[in-house]
Amino acid sequence: MNIPLAERLRPKALEDYISQQHLVGKDGMLYQQIKSGVIPSLILWGPPGIGKTTLANIIANESGRPFFKLSAINSGVKDIREVIDKAKKCGGLFTAKNPILFIDEIHRFSKPQQDSLLEAVEKGWISLIGATTENPSFEVISALLSRCQVYTLNAFNREDLEALLQRAITKDEVISKLDIELKQTEALLRFSGGDARKLLNIFELLVTAANSNKIVITNDLVTKQVQSKAARYDKTGEEHYDIISAFIKSIRGSDPNAAVYYLARMIEGGEDVRFIARRLVILASEDIGNANPTALVIAMNTFQAVSVIGNPESRIILSQCATYLASSPKSNAAYEAINKAQQLVRETGDLSVPLSIRNAPTKLMKELGYGDNYKYAHSYDNNFAEHEFMPEAIKHTTLYNPGNNTRENTQRQFLKARWKEKYGY
Repeated sequence: MNIPLAERLRPKALEDYISQQHLVGKDGMLYQQIKSGVIPSLILWGPPGIGKTTLANIIANESGRPFFKLSAINSGVKDIREVIDKAKKCGGLFTAKNPILFIDEIHRFSKPQQDSLLEAVEKGWISLIGATTENPSFEVISALLSRCQVYTLNAFNREDLEALLQRAITKDEVISKLDIELKQTEALLRFSGGDARKLLNIFELLVTAANSNKIVITNDLVTKQVQSKAARYDKTGEEHYDIISAFIKSIRGSDPNAAVYYLARMIEGGEDVRFIARRLVILASEDIGNANPTALVIAMNTFQAVSVIGNPESRIILSQCATYLASSPKSNAAYEAINKAQQLVRETGDLSVPLSIRNAPTKLMKELGYGDNYKYAHSYDNNFAEHEFMPEAIKHTTLYNPGNNTRENTQRQFLKARWKEKYGY
């Protein structure tokens, strides 16, 4: 059979859809919309191989709507207009049967291409479903994003992926005829990287290569087969996340040689230079932070520069930034601080802001004590006056702990001199 296993197993009904219960479980918002047949325009955001295309097909099937599909890789404005014209002929304005236009990898559409969708979405000629592996806040124009609901799809967990393998063994018309024992699954899961399509492709490769009706799947068998069929970098998803992960970890580990090697892998594979630059901006704060604040400046300038320059010269700018960040002192103190702060907020709720530091724009607020006894720091020696800024219930909670590096040790001494023993500096 020439149809790939992943396609043969693609579920047709919501009941067969694995995972994403926060969306399609009976209490999920998307479940309610699908069952009602009233589908808004929406963006499905998540990593590759987690069922975005499948979900779009199910939505169309369950709601009984005409379904049109475009790929952002090989479609232009002309293709969009042609599909919209067809959709207008088979649907009515804002009815339950408005056609669905599914656009795979919508983040690859240019601004003019995305602009061409606005009128059709706004007037209800279509319900747009866009699928993307990239953050839609960055990659989808604000005018279109404001007209769509964004749903985040989570990566498959181990139980989901093993359930897919069992479905293949028991339900696929080809594989179910074989005697297959899943003795070990760790290597299968590791090489798939949470991508269900890749998992099933590897599984089908093993079954095909075995040339036997009795097949025992072990970690050694998987490793040998996959390494012998290793594919080059694929910017659409196959090694996309593995390579960017290796790139980031090389910079975090202060290895500029490995960093520039993985950068070259991505460039040679045709990766979007803005995607690389955006990850460098995040890393500059997450992994370097106040150990070298200039890192964020350079990373932001890199993002702006590659957005203007484009290929092939962007490779030079990215190389400069990557090697600089890799050679910089590291600290994740700012990253840890916001993690701790958010967790504290979730645990303690909306604690009252101390009266002394509340805003007092009205006479009533002043009479109620808003702003009383506030100490204006610049009126004191060294521009500092000891004051309580945290809510009473969590006062003196240390969230920011400067890292052990030259710059942050200076910060530590600065804070310790002022706050004495009140915080753990």
